[in-house]
This record gives sequence, structure tokens and C-alpha cells, in this order.
Amino acid sequence: MIEELPLVEWLAESKASLLGRIGDRKPEVAVILGSGLGPLAEQIEDAVHVPFGEVPHMRTSTASGHVGRFVCGRLGGKEVLCMQGRLHGYEGYSAQEVAYPVWLMNAIGVRTLVTTNAAGAINEGFEVGDFCVMTDHINFTGRNPVAGVEPDKLAMRFFSMLDCYDPALREVAKEVAAREGIPLREGVYLGLLGPSFETAAEIRAFRGWGADTVAMSVCEEVIAARHVGMRVLGMSLCSNMACGVRGANPSDEEVFEVARQREADFCRLVTGIVERI
Repeated sequence: MIEELPLVEWLAESKASLLGRIGDRKPEVAVILGSGLGPLAEQIEDAVHVPFGEVPHMRTSTASGHVGRFVCGRLGGKEVLCMQGRLHGYEGYSAQEVAYPVWLMNAIGVRTLVTTNAAGAINEGFEVGDFCVMTDHINFTGRNPVAGVEPDKLAMRFFSMLDCYDPALREVAKEVAAREGIPLREGVYLGLLGPSFETAAEIRAFRGWGADTVAMSVCEEVIAARHVGMRVLGMSLCSNMACGVRGANPSDEEVFEVARQREADFCRLVTGIVERI
């Protein structure tokens, strides 16, 4: 039996609280910053910070490097609502708890989601430090946030996931990357529950399925966003080669070190994309 959240009631309370903190701002774009990518939030101008734990019914982030707060302000000339850190299934949260902030951001009027993460590169043509725009995903978490009765009260439970990563937004990302001189890959992302890194045998299997990158987030967020009609752009920083690829043995330390090295390019890329949306 799936333990469901009383979504409609909780979202109304969370919405009122969050709007009370950000005032009359009307964010147009939501940005979720994954492992090691949080420093972009420091570039948001005229920022209001709201810790997750201060919003009714929001769970807190326990993952290393995830500050766990909303940051509302201006980035790339747009009003944005940024999640500096995210929630994960491996923290013990249900699929609906992981998806909850996406539904909340939609409830306050956000219609476009840019979700980012650090990922392992399965595709042997990729390199550590590459950025990769998601063309599609394989949800291998074994979970779906729309399962159950409550999400059907937000929007219809049956919906298409064709082009779940918006083709027009992907073109924007490629144009901005070309303008900034930042190489940008495209590929299929595979999401797992975690928290253990994948085995070499799993990576070989995932390559056979057509996956180019792999990590422990994103899929449940994107399903929730598409459920309520949000446009989505997904982008990974390839922070390591996946287990066994060229003998790779991933570690958390490597993920954060590569993110630090690529911080400036990541900030320029995402800011430019937001500016063009």
C-alpha cells in the first residue's frame, strides 16, 4: 500500500507560506541545483532565502552539499525560484515527497523547470567535466510520484511522457552553449534510487538499454512536472565516469571536485539559458 500525502490540502498551506515569504514576486522559471552545483544560487540578485524546513509540509535535505532552501530573485533578467539542493529517495523520502516541491513551485505559478544534477558518464565517448542535456530518461527507481489517488486531484493521472524534455528548450541550451564556447553533449539519462553507486555489471546493462548517463535523482521531479504540464529542461554535469568505464571507481569526493572545477561554466550556461527562456 502506497502511503499518500494529502496533496491538495498540504499544497494550499505550503503555497500560502511560501508566497508570504517571497512577497509579490512572480517567478517564471524554477531551477533545481544538484550535487556540487549549488553555488549558482549565490548569483541570484535581490534574493530571498527560505529554508525547506520553514515551509509547512516540506521535507529537509540531508544530502551532503545540498543547502536545502528556496532562493527567489533575479537571474539572467528573469524572476526565478531556485532549489539550492533537492530531496532524494535515498534519504528515505517517498516519491511524492521528492516530487512535492515541484508541485509546489507549479502551484505558485512557475511553468518552466530547469533541473540539474551530477551524473556518471556511461557513454564512453563522454569525458569527465562534460555537460549533457537530457533527451529522455529511463526511470529505474521503481517508483512513480503520480501513483495513487491524491495526485489525480492535481491533474489527470494518465499523461504522455513523449518529449518530456522539451525540444525547444534543448535547442536553447545548445545555442547558449555554442555562444559561450562550452561543449554540450546530448543523451539519455537513467535514474536510480541509490545511494550506492552502480556496479560495473549494472553499467554494462544500462549501456545496452541506451543510457548515456546515470545518477540518483531527476526522474521523479520530471514526472511530477509533466503531470501538471510544466516544460522541462534537464542537464547533467558528468562528474565521473560510471563504475567500470575505463576502470572508473566513483566517489563522492570526485563528484564535488569536478563540480568545483566546472562551476564558472555551469553558471554561465544556466544563466544564459534562463535569460533565453
